[in-house]
Amino acid sequence: MTITAPDMTVFESLESEVRSYCRSWPVIFDRAQGSVMYDEDGHAYLDFFSGAGALNYGHNNPVLKRALLDYLERDGVTHGLDMSTTAKRTFLERFQQVVLEPRGLDYKVMFPGPTGTNAVEAALKLARKVKGRESIVSFTNAFHGMSLGSLAVTGNSMKRAGAGIPLVHGTPMPFDNYFDGRVPDFLWFERLLEDQGSGLNQPAAVIVETIQGEGGINVARPEWLRALADLCKRRDMLLIVDDIQMGCGRTGAFFSFEEAGITPDIVTLSKSISGYGLPMSLALFKPELDVWEPGEHNGTFRGNNPAFVTATAALDAYWADGQLEKQTVMRGEQVETALREICTAQARAGAEYRGRGLAWGLQFIDPSIAGRVCARAFELGMLLETSGPRSEVVKLLPALTITPDELDEGLRTLTRAVSDAVGETA
Repeated sequence: MTITAPDMTVFESLESEVRSYCRSWPVIFDRAQGSVMYDEDGHAYLDFFSGAGALNYGHNNPVLKRALLDYLERDGVTHGLDMSTTAKRTFLERFQQVVLEPRGLDYKVMFPGPTGTNAVEAALKLARKVKGRESIVSFTNAFHGMSLGSLAVTGNSMKRAGAGIPLVHGTPMPFDNYFDGRVPDFLWFERLLEDQGSGLNQPAAVIVETIQGEGGINVARPEWLRALADLCKRRDMLLIVDDIQMGCGRTGAFFSFEEAGITPDIVTLSKSISGYGLPMSLALFKPELDVWEPGEHNGTFRGNNPAFVTATAALDAYWADGQLEKQTVMRGEQVETALREICTAQARAGAEYRGRGLAWGLQFIDPSIAGRVCARAFELGMLLETSGPRSEVVKLLPALTITPDELDEGLRTLTRAVSDAVGETA
């Protein structure tokens, strides 16, 4: 694809140097529909990024868009803080009917500020308030957000350094297979908890991602998650599952922890919970943990009523009959087959893949290859990002609603991009 370099003057002169994604994709996007984005010159880009997981149902999903437009056209409340509104009531009722009750989950629903990191902050504050302790255990290569509390339980050193102050009251432990199977699960964690001389304060909670998205698509085994849940129960620690990127069907089931058969004490959701890319987040927790005082955790934009509308439409359209979960599993098998073929063809480059549902990662011995793959894919009209502490993993997050033909096209483009990038290295 031949792309004429756009005039980026206004962005470069006025916007902060903190911008990141635009550096990898130096075009000016104008519109988007489904799994395709278009720049202002009309070039199409197949989107395997999905708003970092915020667009599980694609761009401008027509069902969700219709519900949103109808709501706005009748002058529905757009900003409501935590006031009771019809949009919120409908969402709560449908969320209970479609998501919670069929899974036997008895959770209270909290609307923190509308970002993932705010949901995590709320979860950490609540755990500390309930247990009366400060320490939180997280895991190597975890990512939980960019505000100070979330950064304290995030592993990435570059992101942590941005805090500018010491990040305290968080203790990292090895994630599943961190020692390549050479150390029994939770040996170190259990020993520290038992040893009065370990220096580990009794934790209030443990926070975990079932699949570490930003950490490199590191997939926790169901048995590891079950053992973690058991450890938390035995040691009087709350279990928090951060399902911000991997929830809302990304791994197949609505919650990523369902496969393991565990019931976390607290769950955080954001990104695709609104279904349309509108800011929204939830903290779910067992009723006995609801010890908040009114207004103890609040935010001006926690009542994003348009997001309630599209979230409800997404539940009705995609989760009432269970078909999306089956479709995601099938699409995931299509991705896995293609990645297996890529890794066979690129065995000399040490290509490896991992993932579940429609969250996949592709890694090489040379960590720089991932960046070259994504750059070449962009030249070929496809949006991919890297993940992992060294940006060493090609990360695939296509929309759950992507068609088989679009998925096949993207996987062919990925295969070509990998071949070109590995050939460039040789």
